[in-house]
Amino acid sequence: MENFVASVRLAEAALRDLFEPTPLQRNDHLSAKYGADIWLKREDLTPVRSYKLRGAFNAMRKLVGDGPGHFVCASAGNHAQGVAFACRHFGARGTIFMPVTTPQQKIDKTKIFGGDAIRVVLTGDYFDQTLAAAQAFCADEGAQFLSPFDAPDVIEGQATVASEMMAQLGRAPDMVVLPVGGGGLSAGVTTYLKSEAPDTRFAFAEPLGGASLQAALRAGAPVALPAVDSFVDGAAVARIGALPFEALSRFTPDNVYLAPEDRICRTMLEMLNTEGVVLEPAGALAVDVLEDLGDLTGKTIVCICSGGNFDFERLPEVKERAQRYQGIKKYFILRMPQRPGALRDFLEMLGPDDDIARFEYLKKSARNFGSVLIGIETSAPANLSSLMLRLEQGGFAYRDITNDQILSEFLV
Repeated sequence: MENFVASVRLAEAALRDLFEPTPLQRNDHLSAKYGADIWLKREDLTPVRSYKLRGAFNAMRKLVGDGPGHFVCASAGNHAQGVAFACRHFGARGTIFMPVTTPQQKIDKTKIFGGDAIRVVLTGDYFDQTLAAAQAFCADEGAQFLSPFDAPDVIEGQATVASEMMAQLGRAPDMVVLPVGGGGLSAGVTTYLKSEAPDTRFAFAEPLGGASLQAALRAGAPVALPAVDSFVDGAAVARIGALPFEALSRFTPDNVYLAPEDRICRTMLEMLNTEGVVLEPAGALAVDVLEDLGDLTGKTIVCICSGGNFDFERLPEVKERAQRYQGIKKYFILRMPQRPGALRDFLEMLGPDDDIARFEYLKKSARNFGSVLIGIETSAPANLSSLMLRLEQGGFAYRDITNDQILSEFLV
C-alpha cells in the first residue's frame, strides 16, 4: 500500500508538466439542497475535459524511456482524447481506433488534441469490433496497447484524483461518490484513500443500463452484462475490468447506486441551468445519486465529476428525457373520432398549462376513427393525470407510449 501511495504521488508530480490540479469546489446549491458540505472535484476541467488523461499519461510516461514508441487504443471518446494528448506531449506515435459510428465532433477533438502525432482509424459498427481491430493491429505492428482502465499504471494515474483532493480539502471527507465505468478511477481512488483516509466511506454511481460493478459484486467476479444502454457513453461498460474488480471486491452491492438515464438528464440540466456547469452523462453520475444516499446532514461529501465532453447537439434529447422523468411530458396515441368537431372537443380538454409539443393525425377514409400521435408538455405531473381523466370521461380512447421504448423510438 505504501508503494502505491508513493507511486501515485510521483505520478501526480509528473502530471504538473501537463496541467495544474483540477479544482475542488464547494457547491453552495447542492450543499443547501442536502444540508451537507458538498464538494465537486472538477475533472471536466482537465485539458481534455475528463480524468482519462491521467491514466493515459501515467502509463505512457513509464514506456517512453527507451524511445517515443507507438501507442494504440480503442475508444469512442474520452480515453481516445487522453491518449492523443499524451502522444503529442511525449512526441510518441499514436494510432487510435474508433467505431465508424463515432460522432464527428469526437473524432475532430481527438485529432486536435493529437495533432500530427496520431492517426485515427475508423472501423467497426460496434466497439467490440473496434477493440478487436486495435488489438490485431498491435500484434501485427508490435505497438503498445493502452487499456482505458484494466492496467496497473492506468489505475495509478487515475488515483492522482484522490491525491489532489486530499491536499485541496485538507482533511478526509466523510464520503467520496465515484462514477463507475470500467472501474479504473474507482479502483485507484479507493486504494489510495484506504491508506490515507481509512474512515472515508464510498458510494459508487452506475447508470441503470450499465451496472457492471453491481453485477460483478453480486456474482463475486466480473461478468458480462447481456445488454448495455449506451446513453451514458462514458460509463456504459458491459464488463468491469479484472484489475479494478480486485480492488473493488471488498465492497458490497449495497455500496452501488444506480442512476436512471432519464434522471441523469434532469441532473445535467440542473447543473447547467443552476450552476453553469457542463457535464456529460457520465460526469453527472456522482451528483445524480446524492438523493439516493440517505441523510447527508452535516457530512462532507466529495463528488467526482468525471467529464464534460458534452455535444450540445444532444441537448434537445437531454431536455426531452428529463421532462419524461419529471412526469411533465407524455406521448399518447389517441383514437380521434372522424366527425366534425372532434378535434375541438379534444382541445377544450387541455388545461391552461398544457402545451401540444407534437401532433400527427392520419385520417383514413372508410374508418370511424383516426390515430393521433400527440405529445403534451405541462408544468406539473398532476396536470397530465387530470388530462387523462378528462379524456376517459369524454370517451376518448388513448394509449400512453411515453415509456414504451420500442414504440416511442419508432414514432417519436
